[in-house]
Amino acid sequence: MILDDAFVAISDPNRRFLLEELRRGPKTVNELAAGLPVSRPAVSQHLKVLLDAGLVSARPEGTRRVYAISTEGFLRLNIWLDQFWDGDTNGL
Repeated sequence: MILDDAFVAISDPNRRFLLEELRRGPKTVNELAAGLPVSRPAVSQHLKVLLDAGLVSARPEGTRRVYAISTEGFLRLNIWLDQFWDGDTNGL
């Protein structure tokens, strides 16, 4: 189930940071690595987890890859979460 992968992907604080950065616009690995206290290869590994979960996309640009938020991936996650919001607040 891809949602399992999405929840695992967003469970890591470094990956949440990457998602927040990508929400501001597409970026390369080097641009993303500048904001994290981890190595560039570690950022690439985190991005692979996000790619596999369908939460980000990547496109080649010369010798670099540019990463961006995948709205389709977040839409699937949002649709799944929405089933728990039926308007009944008695359970809160």
